[in-house]
Amino acid sequence: MQQNWCPKLSECLKSGHQEPTHHNFHVIKGNVVVRRSHSRSGPGKGASIQLYSSTQVDAGTGRGRLSDKAHLKDGKSTKHNGTSIVTYKVTFHVEPEFGIPGALLIKNRHKHEFFLNFVTLEAPNNLNIHFECKSWVYPITKTKSDRLFFSNEIYLPSQTPEPLRELREEELISLRGDGTGERQEWERIYDYDRYNDLGNPDKGTQHSRPILGGTTYPYPRRGRTGRPPTYEEALTESRPTTINLDIYVPPDERFSPNKMSEFISTSIQAVLHFLIPEAKSLFQKDSNTFQSFYQIRDMFSDYRRPGLESWILDKVKTLVPEHISKEFVRLSKETAKFPLPQIIAENEMAWKDDEEFGREMLAGFNPAVIRTLKEFPPVSKRGKKSAIKACDIEHNLDGLTLDVAMQQWRIFILDYHDYLMPYLDRINSQKESVYASRTLLLRRDDSTLKPLVIELCLPGAEEGEEISRVFVPATEGTERGLWQLAKAHVAANDSGYHQLVSHWLHTHAVVEPFVIATRRQLSSMHPIHRLLDPHFKDTMQVNAIARSVLLNAGGILERTMFPGKYSLELSSMVYKDWRFDEQALPADLLKRRMAVEDAKEPSGVRLIFEDYPYAVDGLDVWTAIQTWVQDYCSIFYPNDHTVSSDVEIQEWWTEIQQVGHGDKRNEKWWYQMNTTENLTQALTTLIWIASALHASVNFGQYGYAGYPPNRPPLCRKFIPEEGTTEFAEFLKDPDKYFLQMLPERFYATLGIALIEVLSTHMSDEVYIGQRASPAWTDNEEVRQKFDKFGENLRQVEKRILERNNNSLLKNRCGPARIPYTLLYPDTSNVSSTKGITGRGIPNSVSN
Repeated sequence: MQQNWCPKLSECLKSGHQEPTHHNFHVIKGNVVVRRSHSRSGPGKGASIQLYSSTQVDAGTGRGRLSDKAHLKDGKSTKHNGTSIVTYKVTFHVEPEFGIPGALLIKNRHKHEFFLNFVTLEAPNNLNIHFECKSWVYPITKTKSDRLFFSNEIYLPSQTPEPLRELREEELISLRGDGTGERQEWERIYDYDRYNDLGNPDKGTQHSRPILGGTTYPYPRRGRTGRPPTYEEALTESRPTTINLDIYVPPDERFSPNKMSEFISTSIQAVLHFLIPEAKSLFQKDSNTFQSFYQIRDMFSDYRRPGLESWILDKVKTLVPEHISKEFVRLSKETAKFPLPQIIAENEMAWKDDEEFGREMLAGFNPAVIRTLKEFPPVSKRGKKSAIKACDIEHNLDGLTLDVAMQQWRIFILDYHDYLMPYLDRINSQKESVYASRTLLLRRDDSTLKPLVIELCLPGAEEGEEISRVFVPATEGTERGLWQLAKAHVAANDSGYHQLVSHWLHTHAVVEPFVIATRRQLSSMHPIHRLLDPHFKDTMQVNAIARSVLLNAGGILERTMFPGKYSLELSSMVYKDWRFDEQALPADLLKRRMAVEDAKEPSGVRLIFEDYPYAVDGLDVWTAIQTWVQDYCSIFYPNDHTVSSDVEIQEWWTEIQQVGHGDKRNEKWWYQMNTTENLTQALTTLIWIASALHASVNFGQYGYAGYPPNRPPLCRKFIPEEGTTEFAEFLKDPDKYFLQMLPERFYATLGIALIEVLSTHMSDEVYIGQRASPAWTDNEEVRQKFDKFGENLRQVEKRILERNNNSLLKNRCGPARIPYTLLYPDTSNVSSTKGITGRGIPNSVSN
């Protein structure tokens, strides 16, 4: 490296001397790694880079000194994990006092965008500098500005080197936009909007939906797209006229091309799993009802099928873009039936077992609703007592008296009464047959749950009046058949709450405002941005797809779940009671009286019984996350003052409360962001929601609900009353009545196709304890703490496997013999590489 410096280096180089030995300069060389599209060449000489110094201020601009432009040269293509990448060489000539590069500016004069993976530089004194970019760079003709990237160095705002301070602030301002106009594909703008794009009133009043977000229908905010309003309702945003997955999200939040391709193929496979047999069934007598349990079971037998009929293909071509219809045709020639759900894989009759019915409340896909009963009989929020009487259950308490069972916290309740009752008349006007249910269960000596009683309620003719029916377990005869029907109605209540609240609202919807606020208020140089970034992967994209085809008026959820057109409105009513602080697992368990405070425990709580798979595994994972967050934050925040004086953190937290979750802005339960303890608690809770909580309620869906009799998403018949024609039909053939109560065959199968997609791990998933790139940080202390996090998670995995092999823990597998692995971290990423595995915790809400 040359050491003699020429004071007019720029002019010298422009005159044609590339590396003149008689001049003084420093040479900085580097590699620029770009992901190449299958159909496009790399940027090549169409891209140029400049460096900003992190140590020398330009007196004229107040920013870091800016180097001359360097162009990308000598691109070499390679393959990495199936992705084509191109590595370019780049060389900078700078004055000796230029110092250490802290940021780079890249200009794309090529006609296409490209994905910049990373840039590595070798500066004087063998100093290696890494820029982990992971971002799309669009042509300057579209963006009208160059792209800025900072190096891997992490700084609190107050510690930012002076040459980078203004750049840091300007970059954040550019990401916020001005809240106007329709967003374009190349814009990196993060802004908020209400859920005003679910309805399509231009298609008719039946497609109109209330706007979620505000006083009447409080809701978390979504990413703003800015599409024009509809003609009929000025406050409702218009929607594409055909199925379209290209709803705007900022470029860096989109699926990778490989994931999008895989997602489309997986979705098409799922659709094909039901489309051909269901299309044929339209021409059969009684085609809307399953005729036998064998007919349901037959959906899961593998076989090769012929191609699609031409009329189906023609219809598909009118609904989806050309590249999707081509994939549809290709896959239709090779696809098989649905994979076998776990619930019937080992024991086809397990779903009927009362013990399995109870176990799924502790270890199924919706295990965070059940709670210890506080008073008997149960009382609604409006003060109305349940119709359940002591005599309904006293004979079935395994020798305990009711008072003793209550005192020992042995009676539990799964309660869907209060949130459903105000909506039942409207829901049932859609030709559904839905009750609001309460289920009481006894924890036996072996910790299994024995159902005691089910109460099913309907509104009466008078305001406030309720009509209740009470069912108790039975093992034979008519009563057994009625008991099975009652359990099916409870399962339908559970399925609807799970999909709309436990899954969508409590993970997908509540996390999106945190994503937006983090991008808008925390610089990519900020340590908390670096901590949270992997936990936001793909969330905005998957939520945009959900708004496009799942949650919208007439979308798949409305067609397959019992609330129908009231689905999202109903979840808004539940959001009224949502509290961020209660999403922390220990706080949630305390609230549901499933644990008590215990300072001796790492999590601060002790479970009231150990054989609660979701809770015991969850607390292990929670503790590992909490330890990692505490270790990480302690590196950058040595005391409370460093938190309260961090201007970016304060703006971030304020925006989450005032805007992102603005309908909760006046709540007193928000953490005060003035201590390291509050910061780590908030971050631990957020990471828990995005990773483990989502995994626990998402990836087990197919295993349990893939078989409609076990978890029907709705019921089409009420339980018949004695003396009616329906009761005579039931007595004649209880199984036939049960099958007629299930959803229509077409929509049941469509629902299975949906949860097949939702339960599938994509191959580019990044799991908890992992990072997408080994160069995600240059901080050695952070690396050491992260390695400790990984080791703690491996110990969690070991304990989970030990529990699953412990025959004394009855709820770990249950009658269905399904080992509980939904909170198995899978740090080795061996079993959860791709597909429906029922295990593995991805970092983010990415599916």
